[in-house]
Amino acid sequence: MSVTMSDKQSQNGQFHEDELVTFQAELEKELGLSQEKKEQWFDPVPRQFLAKDRASTTILFGGLTMAHDYLVEGALSGLGYKVKHLDCPDTESLRFGKEFGNRGQCNPTYFTVGNLIKYLHHLRDVEGKSKEEIVSNYLFVTSGSCGPCRFGTYVTEYRKALRDAGFDGFRVLLFQQQSGLKQATGGDSALKLDSSFFISFLKAVLLGDILNALGYRIRPYEVVPGSTDAALERCKRMLYDALSRRKYLMPVLWKCQKELQAVRVDRTRVKPKVSIIGEFWAMTTEGDGNYQLQRFLENEGAEVDVQSVTAWILYLIWEGRYDTMKRMYLREADSGRYGLKGKNPVMRLRLLKLADRVIRVWFQTYAHALGLYGYHLPDMDEIARVAHRHYNNHLRGGEGHMEVGKLILNVAKRKANMTVSVKPFGCMPSSGVSDGVQSLITEKYPDAIFLPIETTGDGAINVYSRVQMMLFKAKQAAQKEFDEALAKKGVTVEQLRHLSGRAKIVRPLHASRHVVACTAANLVYDIRGFGNVFSFRRSKQEMEGAH
Repeated sequence: MSVTMSDKQSQNGQFHEDELVTFQAELEKELGLSQEKKEQWFDPVPRQFLAKDRASTTILFGGLTMAHDYLVEGALSGLGYKVKHLDCPDTESLRFGKEFGNRGQCNPTYFTVGNLIKYLHHLRDVEGKSKEEIVSNYLFVTSGSCGPCRFGTYVTEYRKALRDAGFDGFRVLLFQQQSGLKQATGGDSALKLDSSFFISFLKAVLLGDILNALGYRIRPYEVVPGSTDAALERCKRMLYDALSRRKYLMPVLWKCQKELQAVRVDRTRVKPKVSIIGEFWAMTTEGDGNYQLQRFLENEGAEVDVQSVTAWILYLIWEGRYDTMKRMYLREADSGRYGLKGKNPVMRLRLLKLADRVIRVWFQTYAHALGLYGYHLPDMDEIARVAHRHYNNHLRGGEGHMEVGKLILNVAKRKANMTVSVKPFGCMPSSGVSDGVQSLITEKYPDAIFLPIETTGDGAINVYSRVQMMLFKAKQAAQKEFDEALAKKGVTVEQLRHLSGRAKIVRPLHASRHVVACTAANLVYDIRGFGNVFSFRRSKQEMEGAH
């Protein structure tokens, strides 16, 4: 049988291909790259936290505000755990983080990882504990995340830095925001994630949010400097005691309200309201991680509006509702880990809606008992609706669409005179929103005073300078709101101050109805039925002058 020219070419081509494969295999073997069995890299948990270790093990944690961390410690102590919250990360924590962490990490990673290493160094070098004692008797709990964020790799960064710092084997357990506490280990776990655990944790979060909201509402207008912080410290100690002893909270909340009610305030001072939004850790921390931005703004004459952790929990619930509604008609093809195949999506939606309602009612119950009136948790459906025109609700990196929706509502509903978006340097999700989408929002809403700032741990002077320049515009906007309110009510500043010294509106826990962003302007609008007082006072003075 004769062989055609095409058959010869095909055979030669196959011969050359076999030669290349053989050459590649020999080269890989020579370079040590050949592997008979390739496995995906896996980050093992060094040791478990078993029930037998519970009495001797101290759980370290941190990362929220100082009030939250302190109250969570009290709540978990009440469940029988040995717990300790770490101090707020500072520049020394940043130094430790950069020394032992990977290059190119975001700001929160360096601060939080370094803060843990700094504390372990204190245990070893100051308290004299051995490395073995520290590894055996302490562990750290941190949170994880999904999406295009290095936050999801925090736990690996902790373990790498701890190993390089000389604490190899130190346990770092991961708290997944969507899935509860995941240790990736079996056995008899000492962490009992039952209803008591989550209820105690949620109580501490709600109370921390309420105390923070009260502090930022009262402190800018206090007559005696430091009186608000002193009252808040007394409240935190009382609540810590109640949580650690698992006492009924309502009597303690009423006592706290009396403590705060004793603070003297003067809300006739015109101050711009500045809303801080952005990446979760950067906008939440109260230390050097965001240049102590909250206190800096207050010292510069602003009233600060901070975001609550409760709002983040409501956002996670909203995510569950949104995804369920989008996927509930694809159940047969939705058989993944979080799929709906074989599940009842209607019941899931009802449970999520119930969870949202319970948290809101619970929050308002505690808020009213503590004296936080006129405070409303954000409507997640409304935020998603106004943001969706500019940012897809399916995008979940960072705060997702919330940063866009918050800025729009701050301007459209006159909730804030100025909005500051805080993000770590190089934060991909937040930078894409702050530097990209928000520029379009500010074009469509020209009244918006918006400032995105990046935190790196240094460069505070540059950040403060930029904030001060934009704050000048915000002060002008607040003054304009105040002057317009005086003109509409026909009241002078002197009359307002005279009246506010006698009326109920001088009370520190009083909340004027919302009309504009500036609190002093809302105070003017809140004067209802006092116009006759002013006209009567003027008439009496005129009559006395005639006599």
